[in-house]
This record gives sequence, structure tokens and C-alpha cells, in this order.
Amino acid sequence: MQRVTAKYYIETPLDLNHAATVLAGEQSSGTFVAVPGETEELKHRFAARVESVTVLDSSTTPAIPGVEVKAGVYQRAMIEVSWSVENFGYNLPVLISTLQGNLYELTQFTGLKLMDIEFPHSYSQVFEGPKFGVDGCRKLTNVYDRPLIGTIIKPSVGLSPQQTAELVRTLAGADIDFIKDDELLSSSANSPFEDRVDAVMRVINDHADKTGKKVMYAFNISDDMDEMQRNYEKVISAGGTCAMISLNSVGISAAKKICDIGELAIHGHRNGWGMMNRHPLLGIEFPAYQKLWRLAGVDQIHVNGIQNKFWESDDSVVRSIEACQKPLFGGYSVLPVVSSGQWGGQAPETYKRTQTLDLLYMAGGGIIAHPGGPGAGVTALHQAWHGAVQGLTVAETASKYPEFALSVEKFGKK
Repeated sequence: MQRVTAKYYIETPLDLNHAATVLAGEQSSGTFVAVPGETEELKHRFAARVESVTVLDSSTTPAIPGVEVKAGVYQRAMIEVSWSVENFGYNLPVLISTLQGNLYELTQFTGLKLMDIEFPHSYSQVFEGPKFGVDGCRKLTNVYDRPLIGTIIKPSVGLSPQQTAELVRTLAGADIDFIKDDELLSSSANSPFEDRVDAVMRVINDHADKTGKKVMYAFNISDDMDEMQRNYEKVISAGGTCAMISLNSVGISAAKKICDIGELAIHGHRNGWGMMNRHPLLGIEFPAYQKLWRLAGVDQIHVNGIQNKFWESDDSVVRSIEACQKPLFGGYSVLPVVSSGQWGGQAPETYKRTQTLDLLYMAGGGIIAHPGGPGAGVTALHQAWHGAVQGLTVAETASKYPEFALSVEKFGKK
């Protein structure tokens, strides 16, 4: 029988094998005490199985509250646990409840983090995965052999549809590839969703008619299910190519329902990520997280950025980009979205460490707040990536390109 295998990073003051067995029991056929009906035959078919326990280091203090021991040693390990597909079939919410449910409540653990998931091949026959991915997003934007350059509408909330459209006009004229609503804006008092879509798409369609280049704009359609579908249909009717959803807010079932429509590229924003990942021994790691959203069909997903404005380390960002590049079932392409306090100065290190151009490289303030205006900000991002691919340093690139040099003056000390 095919099985799903999950890898966890754990900490416990108890015997490691015992703690792993408790997790397997709690998340399958067992409970805190033996019950009638849990026969050996039932357990053989439905009980989770501890596949491996790899001992790591230890600590004298617990990472998070758990079982109380006196002057104990908190042992850390990597464990692998597997479940028969029969337990949950191809039901993503129940799969997630199994992999990430009550196990976080178990007092036996003083640390527990889901690190990765391996799915059997049968999942590829049920879940189609991203409809567009890297190649599809490149085709929609007609951008090849370099990263897609993008930005976020700033101020995040407060601009009218007309003001937003004028900013889009400036950015489109500067050869931007991608623009998105901020995740804080969907439909506000002064910017109703339908009005904003109409105003922005008039500009984008007019620019495409004149130049042949259609800017991809990710409208934030996040809402309840019925309203999301109406928002999605509005974007299609206006000639848009992309919609954004806040993954952790709408949930995997709603995201999959939207992705299954298949007419728009789906930009997956992971706001709320720090709540799931920031603690080193609690939550979920990105390699596991992005696989779930790839199954749902998301085409683009945020990965933070090198030297970002948040807490995430550069090493973690690089691992996230590499996780997106790793084929799932030999395909399921997803475009990593680099963002969070980015400007052209991080491009050389990003390219050096990842050696990929298959990125959506976004700068909000790094474009909008450029001393020469948003148009010069877009130009500076293009210049930064020209320099990065050529192996130039930030200083060498600045000496070659005046718009990028202004970026260095403005953002280089931040």
C-alpha cells in the first residue's frame, strides 16, 4: 500500500523511540490509552509507522513547554513517520490534519517541526499541480533569460483606483513585468475591487495594444469562497492574467478551488509565514510547506529575499528557492517570488547563491521610492540583474549604470 512519509525535527526529554511512537499513535489509530476495537489487524492496516530515528544534539533547557522533568536532558532528533494513503486518501485538509494536527499539542515533545513530506506517485495522478508555473508565467509576460521584475503598489492601502492606474501607467512605461496589490488590500472604502480592476486593466490593455507587452497584474482576490470566485471572474472579463491569494488566510481547499479553474496564474502570498516557521523547533519548514501548495496548484509562491527586512536568514531563503526548483513528480513547476525589502543591491548575492534566473524579483519601496521615480526604479532593477549575471559587484554595476548608482545612494546603507 502506498504511503505518505513526513520528516520531523523533534526535541524531547523522554526516550526518543517512545516519543516517536506516541506521535505515530496519536496521529493515526491510537489515543492516550488502549481502547477496544484497535485490533492488531486494524493497526497493521491503519496505524502510522515510525520509519527512522536519527539522534542529533541535545539541550539542557526545553525549546517550548512540554513534559516537566527535573534537571533533564532534552534530546533532539530527526524522525520519519509514514501513513497509509488509505487513512486520508487524497483529501488535503485531512492530510494536513494528520501531518500537522494534534501532534503539536503532545506533551511528550518540547520541540516539533515538520521538515519535509514525500508523496507517493499516485498523488500526481489526482492533483494536476500548477497550471502555469515558471514556463507559463514567462509565456504570459513574454520574459525570457532573466528574472521577471515586479513591484507592489505602495502605499499599500489608500490609493484610489485612478491613482493606482496612473502608477501602473508609469511602471508599464518603464518596462515592468509584474505588479501586484498589497496583501492588505482587496476591496477598500476608496478602492472597490471592481473599480480598481477596471481602471488598472484599461491601462494595461492600452499599453499592450501599443507595445505588444502585457504587464501581469496580480489582483488580490482573497475573500470568502463565493466572493473570490466572483473576483476571479471579474479579472478574467477585464483581460487580466493573474490573481493573488493569501494562502494561509483562505486555506488550502479554497486555494485549490481557485487554482482548479485554471484561467489565471495564481500568485501565492504566504503572509503569516513567521507564525508557522520563525521558531526553530515549532511549526513547518518551507520544503514541506511549498509542496502542499504545489499540490493545490499555486503557480508563484513567496520565498522572502537575500538580506531581507524580516527575520529570515539568507541560508533559509536559499533553501526555499532550491526547494521550489526541485521537481515534484518530475514537474509541478512553481515560480519563487523574491521580496521583502529588496532592491537591486541584493541581486549579485542572490544570483551567486542560487544560480537561477527563474525568479520573480520584486521590489516595493526599492522601485517606488527610487530618487528618480518609479520608472527609474524599474530601470535600476534591470541594470542590477544585468550586472549580477555578468559577475559584477554592486560598485562595478553602479559605475556602469546611473539609475542603479542612485539606488545605491538611496538604499545601500539600509
